[in-house]
Amino acid sequence: MGLETHFKGGKVSVWKETFAILKAKKPVQGALALIQDKKEITVIIDKTKISPENILEIKEGWKAITLEISSPFELVGFLGMLGSAMAEEGVSVCVVPSYSTDHVLVRETDLEKALRKFKKLGCGIRYD
Repeated sequence: MGLETHFKGGKVSVWKETFAILKAKKPVQGALALIQDKKEITVIIDKTKISPENILEIKEGWKAITLEISSPFELVGFLGMLGSAMAEEGVSVCVVPSYSTDHVLVRETDLEKALRKFKKLGCGIRYD
């Protein structure tokens, strides 16, 4: 299945919040994503909910786009195709999966370029 086939007629939603990706001292409730591995705690969170005392490192200025498209676990090459499509537009992405869908983080300054690419792929755009 090609990327265009997978996205055609699908929808993506743009979150109103602006997010930060941070290396944290401890887990944070209410985050978009929390990844706690053997070496560090990574939190993706609305920038208005950041506790400065919890920050070890931070990257600010990210917008979240939720793919309202079911991507089966068996779909081979999906992230590679998505990354390549966004790279054609000069857009760096950070993909955060959930069980049923994926969330794509792009720099706030690249949001419009990313949305234009999703439109070219056949997606409708919704702003939350």
